[in-house]
Amino acid sequence: MLVVSKFKVAYTAAICLLGALFAFPSFVNQNVFDKLPSFLQHTVNLGLELRGGSHIQLAVDLRTVEKERQESIVDEARKQLRKQNVKYNKIHVQQKEDGAVISISLKDAKDAQAVVKILSKIEKELQIEVNGGEITAVISQAFMDELAKRVVGESIEIIRHRIDESGTKEPTILRQGKDRIVVQLPGVENPAEVKKLLGKTALLTFHAVDEEMESIPARDGEKVNLPSKPGVVYLPEDRSSGVVVYVPVKKQYALTGKSLVDAQVSMDSRTGLPGVSIKFDSIDGTRKIAELSAKYLHKQFAMVLDGKVLSAPVFQAVLNDGNAQITGNFTMEEATQLALLLRAGSLPAPLNVVEERSVGPSLGADSIASGKNATICAFVLVALFMIAAYGKFGGFAVASLFTNIILLFACLTLLGATLTLPGIAGIALTIGMAVDSNVLIYERIREEIRLGIKAALAVSQGYKMAMTTIIDSNLTTIIGAIVLYEFGSGPIRGFAVTLALGSFISLFTTFSLTKLIIALWMKRNGNKEFVI
Repeated sequence: MLVVSKFKVAYTAAICLLGALFAFPSFVNQNVFDKLPSFLQHTVNLGLELRGGSHIQLAVDLRTVEKERQESIVDEARKQLRKQNVKYNKIHVQQKEDGAVISISLKDAKDAQAVVKILSKIEKELQIEVNGGEITAVISQAFMDELAKRVVGESIEIIRHRIDESGTKEPTILRQGKDRIVVQLPGVENPAEVKKLLGKTALLTFHAVDEEMESIPARDGEKVNLPSKPGVVYLPEDRSSGVVVYVPVKKQYALTGKSLVDAQVSMDSRTGLPGVSIKFDSIDGTRKIAELSAKYLHKQFAMVLDGKVLSAPVFQAVLNDGNAQITGNFTMEEATQLALLLRAGSLPAPLNVVEERSVGPSLGADSIASGKNATICAFVLVALFMIAAYGKFGGFAVASLFTNIILLFACLTLLGATLTLPGIAGIALTIGMAVDSNVLIYERIREEIRLGIKAALAVSQGYKMAMTTIIDSNLTTIIGAIVLYEFGSGPIRGFAVTLALGSFISLFTTFSLTKLIIALWMKRNGNKEFVI
């Protein structure tokens, strides 16, 4: 006899009900959606080709980044050579066909090894060649690859920051290849506005905080009356738990992010809490930060990026060596984010638009209609086939298939996933795969009944004997989806997500929901014999 525990009945029913609850907002109109409680006001995001909008592909100018890094090394080397009284004829960055090279011409070839030590101390990743009194150095490819990865990541953060400022919803911003960034903005039909927004130079500035005026806290989105004072402006600083603090900073900045060389997460030796270590350049930045830290010792100083205060720490000591540490009650995530934004403000790389296109809302509407029709057509045809081939059991499979789609939309909603045309293709494929499991089980049950085994035992054996094949099939699909997600981008990832989710959910509906429906039907039928 086929027996299903009460616990299995309870959790299967609970999962199905919760799935229906979270999928519901994606299928209602705006008026109904606005009346839903806040925890249900989430829907499946529509991709660019479904909603319409702008697609822009940007190329990060990594050659400029490499040149700036080499020039920074040259400046530091020039300082150290003077300090150690090493005479040289020329030191500069020389442009060659395969890239830029640091070139040093010495007056005395005997000083070559001393210069090698100086360069190695400045940058460990330099590949140095010595030819008498002529020394050339290039940054290793491994270091440049890592630097490129970091700069592109920082550029993505700047872009995301700017787009959020513009009020655009659900942007897709992702890395493509070594130096490309793809920006997709559903609902934004004018790429020129976006290009203008992204083309601005990210400016990190350091401002003194006016001690005569108080910082004003407010909830995110709350309107507050800010006092006014000549030469002072209130700028927002985001804090945890949705709190925004408006900090009174002096309009005239004392230092810019161009003097900032690096910012990394570090641990505060006194408290053991995460902090951010920052380093200024060896010439102008070190001198200025030393003067400012002496002038504003034990006073607040604000770091501002694009009109927002990143942090407003207090100078605890005079910074004579160009190194400082920002400490406070940071979490590791907050410290990492602050370091990333500081680096992004100090290392802006030029962004060149290499591709742009607009997708009209009418085309998006046509895509939605086509995708919807294709999915409904697939569902109806599969349902007709299953009912024609397996009768009531086919109807049970169709009920599970419908639940499968509902649970898939619920998962996409909870994950905040973006539905694209390939994603719809993944849903259609999931429909076929879900019933494939039922076909394997039902055919196995038929074989058992033909052998004269009683119906209840035949159903139990059918599930047991088909389980290995079904799990192998779905596991293979999931592995393929993981590979697509890992190595793909954009729409390919959308397809991979829906395919993987569909496989997991079909396993649940096949071995829990469909089996439960069959068990309840057999119990109501008095476990009588049947033909499938």
